Amino acid sequence: MNIVNKEVKIFKYTLSFPTILWFLLAAIAVTLELSRGLDSVNNYLIYKGVFQHTLQRQHLYLQYPTEYDDANHYGPLFSIIIAPFALLNNYVGCFLWCIANAATLFIAIKYLPLSGHQKNVMLLITAVEMMTSTHSVQFNPMLTSWMLLAFILVEKELDIWATLFIVAGFYVKLYGIVGLAFFFFSKHKIKFIGWFIFWLVALFCLPMLISSPAFIVQSYHDWYHSLVAKNLQNTDSSIAMNLQDLSVLGMVRRIFKIDNLRNTFITIPAAILLLLPYIRVNQYKFVLYRLSYLGLLLISVVIFSTSAESPTYVIAVTGVAIWFVVQSVPKPKWVYLLLIFAMIVTTFSVTDVFPHSVRVNFFIAYALKALPCFCVWLVLLYQLLFKKYHLAISQ
Repeated sequence: MNIVNKEVKIFKYTLSFPTILWFLLAAIAVTLELSRGLDSVNNYLIYKGVFQHTLQRQHLYLQYPTEYDDANHYGPLFSIIIAPFALLNNYVGCFLWCIANAATLFIAIKYLPLSGHQKNVMLLITAVEMMTSTHSVQFNPMLTSWMLLAFILVEKELDIWATLFIVAGFYVKLYGIVGLAFFFFSKHKIKFIGWFIFWLVALFCLPMLISSPAFIVQSYHDWYHSLVAKNLQNTDSSIAMNLQDLSVLGMVRRIFKIDNLRNTFITIPAAILLLLPYIRVNQYKFVLYRLSYLGLLLISVVIFSTSAESPTYVIAVTGVAIWFVVQSVPKPKWVYLLLIFAMIVTTFSVTDVFPHSVRVNFFIAYALKALPCFCVWLVLLYQLLFKKYHLAISQ
């Protein structure tokens, strides 16, 4: 009978309004982009090119104007991730790629140690950012899911698979390395270290199966140089309507006109603050504490990155959603007000809710998309340092 009740519960959750809305928004977003032709899914063509160029042993980080605009900035491992989709027709592959991204994030949220209601609220809060990322056929929803799954698998004491997702995220887009923070919550730290080293070697070598060792080693070297060049471009204030660096660093640079601001002036203090909650070892046993730290990490990896752009914020807003659902019940009014502030300025500021001139000359010009997430980050940091957590999952 318990098994039957559990299956009924899962069925109800699967067919809930937030679930239907989630996949409907993803399908609408990718369908709209595909209806405009392949030029509108340029990112997917770049992704497919990573696979094809790896097979052909062509430089992964050059521009190929006859194939697509811009250049690839993902690691060689991405050739394996995109392979099942790259083998298909462009339209079919692109559609399935976007749905797969939405589905992996949905599944990861589903397995968080939260109540069904809290998960549904998370889906509603994150849905528009997921759709924004899908419009750009971005990898960010899947990357978010890998970070969540790393946390979930540490919670389930399955460090072997947790470290797989951490290393995979690192080798594809660097961001995933923040999952190492879950090491402190692991009950099997030696195994965690061992499996992390194993996956570092295994996933480094994996793309060699469709290419060659020499090419992959050289590609990682080329990747490093492409990221250095991209960082310089991201922080270049001379680029009109720069859609990159929508971060705290970009916000400070643009508002105060400090073009030569060194990233380390902000990132080093932020990193120190990010580590401070670890001093509260007696709080590690509380799931709400661990979830709060997960939310802090997800926000941090975006708002302190010069590579932050609008589609990247599905990661940060997932962190905001976690912060919101773990707040005590009844929630104070300021919690709702801060969430509304985040939804308006972070989520809707780059949509047609606001006139184009407002989006460009105000929200983008001053990188204000980062502001509400930074406010939530400060609140989370304060709570992690001073709040007394408890074992129960509320709501």
